[in-house]
Amino acid sequence: MIAALRTARNRELVNLVLVSLLVVTGFGAVFVARENAVESSSLSYAALFIALYLAAHVVLRLTLRNADPYLLPLAALLTAVGLIEIYRIDPELARDQGLWIVLGLVLFTAVVVAFRDVRRLEQLRYTCGVAAVILLAATAVLGTEVNGARLWIRAGGYQIQPGEFAKVLLVVFVAGYLRANREVLTHPARRLLGVGLPALRHLLPLLSMWGAALVLLVAVNDLGSSLLYFSILLAMVYLATGRWLYVGGGVAVFAVGALAAVQAAPHVQDRIDIWLDPWRTPQTTGYQIVQSLYSIADGGVFGTGFGRGFVLVGDRTVIPDAHTDFIFSVIATETGLAGAAGLLLVYLAFVYRGMKLASLADDGFTKLLAAGLSFALGFQAFVIVAGVTKLLPLTGITLPFVSYGGSSIVANFGLLALLLCVSNHVNRPAGT
Repeated sequence: MIAALRTARNRELVNLVLVSLLVVTGFGAVFVARENAVESSSLSYAALFIALYLAAHVVLRLTLRNADPYLLPLAALLTAVGLIEIYRIDPELARDQGLWIVLGLVLFTAVVVAFRDVRRLEQLRYTCGVAAVILLAATAVLGTEVNGARLWIRAGGYQIQPGEFAKVLLVVFVAGYLRANREVLTHPARRLLGVGLPALRHLLPLLSMWGAALVLLVAVNDLGSSLLYFSILLAMVYLATGRWLYVGGGVAVFAVGALAAVQAAPHVQDRIDIWLDPWRTPQTTGYQIVQSLYSIADGGVFGTGFGRGFVLVGDRTVIPDAHTDFIFSVIATETGLAGAAGLLLVYLAFVYRGMKLASLADDGFTKLLAAGLSFALGFQAFVIVAGVTKLLPLTGITLPFVSYGGSSIVANFGLLALLLCVSNHVNRPAGT
């Protein structure tokens, strides 16, 4: 029995069973707390969730037998907490979220089957780069403005956030480009004022991506999304070259662009003003962040329990958009400091597993891909949590795997599939 549990897939299954127990307990707690005020669909949602992740486990057992045994359960745990709280807010939203999870697992399966050898993606690096720029440009041109930021495109009654998919494509492009040009970027042949600089033809693709991030900042009026894309670029360039010159130069360029955006886009300035002093307008523009801080404080150390937090007043949430931007505040209310810290530790564990894969990979592309994907997910979680706790200005991006939103869920399942493909390559038996 103990020997059987040593295999990666069996450990993964055991962890998924533990997550399933949390799912059943969480949905049951919400149902009991509502005193049967809603239809008895709690167990149906829990059963659907368990079935979906067991299906993902079967896919991995058939295709990626050497994949990391902890990444899928960690993603399941994050998704479980988010789905429980979304169900607590609105059962219909939970039903829709379940459908998005189904689509995400379809993409997950497609990526796992198509890129079992993840190094094949390196040949598609420029295709991914162009696709990322097209998605960001489409958002800027065709996007619908929501809460001052233009991050969504309406299609068939649904809102799609192309930036979530652009994030993953951007990582693939940068990993492939840096793999091919790492040496010329690390050891440039020419020097200017004592500083080594690579040839413009080698630096131009990166400058183009940096420029696209700055244009996005002005076009969509959102500092958080631009900061996310820009930070992914800087982190991956530093990991590939080890040169602080690129980091310092990139930060300086972004700072100048951000200052220009503050002057050109009133919405960005409004977000900064709200961040600096939300209590100046607690009933208008500062209402969301003030309510978020009160809700987090109300949770105390151990929280009120699933379904028992002060989240709803009638059919309205205490915090506007609680199921999307402020889902972390709801979690902190009902699970307290302990639960909120635990959620952050789950993200930390996910990033740790990804970075460990990067350190073990035997080729530059796979190393950079694993590191870039892990950083992208971890930094996105940091940005949104920092926003709802007033550490940074509030952004319109989502909490990965937790927030309600189809684009985010589907794109992050693609990210998870790529990391699992990397882990299967890294953990393959010697000689294969």
